[in-house]
Amino acid sequence: MPTSHKLPPGSAGVLLIHGLTGTPNEMRFVARGLQTAGFETECVRLAGHCGTEADLLATGWKDWFASVEQAAEALRKKVKHLFVAGLSMGAVLALKYAIEHPDKVDGLGLYGTTFFYDGWSIPFEGRHLTFLFPIFMAVGYGRNKRFMETHPYGLKNERLRKAISSKMHAGDSEAAGLPGNPWPSLEQFYRLSADVQKNLHRVHAPTIAVHAREDDVASLRNVSLIERRLSGPVETVILADSYHMVTVDQEKATLVDRSVNFFSRIVAHAAMKEEAE
Repeated sequence: MPTSHKLPPGSAGVLLIHGLTGTPNEMRFVARGLQTAGFETECVRLAGHCGTEADLLATGWKDWFASVEQAAEALRKKVKHLFVAGLSMGAVLALKYAIEHPDKVDGLGLYGTTFFYDGWSIPFEGRHLTFLFPIFMAVGYGRNKRFMETHPYGLKNERLRKAISSKMHAGDSEAAGLPGNPWPSLEQFYRLSADVQKNLHRVHAPTIAVHAREDDVASLRNVSLIERRLSGPVETVILADSYHMVTVDQEKATLVDRSVNFFSRIVAHAAMKEEAE
């Protein structure tokens, strides 16, 4: 189905999930593009996010996933076809939803999927000490430590980078998220990542995976994992002029166009199948 064709009301909806320490603002541009094409959208706010670091530390990955399940259930009541899409850790949560509720999701959008923090801007300890997080947490070490966000903040667009980093360091977590990842929250993230990785073969939903070639946070290794292990079809889109935050960076319009086209084809195919029956 061409992207110029608008879906009838109630045909399909897309649940959009932001990343760790992020905000729903990461998904607003994508939401507007999907809405223009006729999709209902919901930008979920994950438990513990958009507040203080203490708010985040009071939650874990199961709380974040519960936020996704609750929002997805609400959106499913409004639409015939449900798609789930996420950025960074949000993509991992989207995969978790498809694993746990295979009969409720028609397709996935995985943007800058992050199983491993292994991009070119991640410091040595961020890449190589993650396996020690469970041990650190068990003995109480590192509970007050955090990995601070650093240049380029996942953004190749310099104007946007400056605006978001200013809000982040000014304490506006509602608009730009927290300026750092607390170690306990990262330990929770890696627990989620491990759980999803071992169950990727259970994902049969059609998937579009959009990733930046120069992703500063999560390398293309993350996309390769998706392509190898998912049981359903995967359409991969590699962007050449963006960094990690592909939903807001320089090629966000391309991401929206490809997503609209991908989801619309699935809806059209379902409609043709129903007519044939």
